Amino acid sequence: MTAHTPSPLSLLGLGAMGTALARTWLAAGHPLTVWNRTPARADALAAGGAKPADSAAAAVAANTLVVLCLLDDDSVGAALDCVDLTGKDLVNLTTTTPAQARSRAAWAEERGARYLDGGIMAVPPMIGVPEAGGYVFYSGSPELFEAHRATLAVPAGTTYVGGDAGFAALHDVALLSAMYGMFAGAAHAFALIRREDIDPVVFAPLLADWLAAMSGSVHGTAAQLRSGDYTEGVVSNLAMQVAGTPTFLATAEGQGVSPELLAPYFGLMRRRLGLGRAEEDLTGVVDLLLRQ
Repeated sequence: MTAHTPSPLSLLGLGAMGTALARTWLAAGHPLTVWNRTPARADALAAGGAKPADSAAAAVAANTLVVLCLLDDDSVGAALDCVDLTGKDLVNLTTTTPAQARSRAAWAEERGARYLDGGIMAVPPMIGVPEAGGYVFYSGSPELFEAHRATLAVPAGTTYVGGDAGFAALHDVALLSAMYGMFAGAAHAFALIRREDIDPVVFAPLLADWLAAMSGSVHGTAAQLRSGDYTEGVVSNLAMQVAGTPTFLATAEGQGVSPELLAPYFGLMRRRLGLGRAEEDLTGVVDLLLRQ
């Protein structure tokens, strides 16, 4: 294929995300074979030029590049365990754990296929909309990534994070875990004002701007983790921050708000302080989370 000829591919899985991916590749002119366990889901795509396959095996046989966007890792096994994968390039965009991705990479290699795992950092409406900022983490075979980079970049941006097949899933879950932590903090903040004469719509920009300003602290945490010096560049040390936590808990109590979203983190802070790390930043909490 030349750089100007859209490459053919097969896509297994036509849920909301799979359908969004399919429509984007079709709109870009890529010959596309599709398969879904419920065949009717392919009807609208067929009208748009996709070629429905009557089995997963037929879809795999149709093209070298095979993209998977199924429910879970078990679904991948159910669809492909008895399928000849020799010479195929598998790109698995199914949501899995890092361990499942590594196991699936070994499974694919045993069957003569190259393997690339993906973690989609987008929701379906963001697919095919560059300005929406969606992208996909990829890890696994670097040769496979380079061979199909242009095709993979059609639905969303691409970020390759290494040859370890588990790294895409790990990056995906790490970022989403931080997101849920932010959601937890925002939920607590809104709960504090919920029974007061404070308009949450007016409060929201203040909260958003504060969270955006605080997000820069991750760079300092990363630098400290790399250097091993958790006292580097400290502005408000652990002792000072722990001393302030009773105010947060008392305010929650006074507002009739459960402290259950804050209490675990405050508990880790107190544990770290108890280890004699008063002059540190909050970075030491990371080490407390690591199971021995």
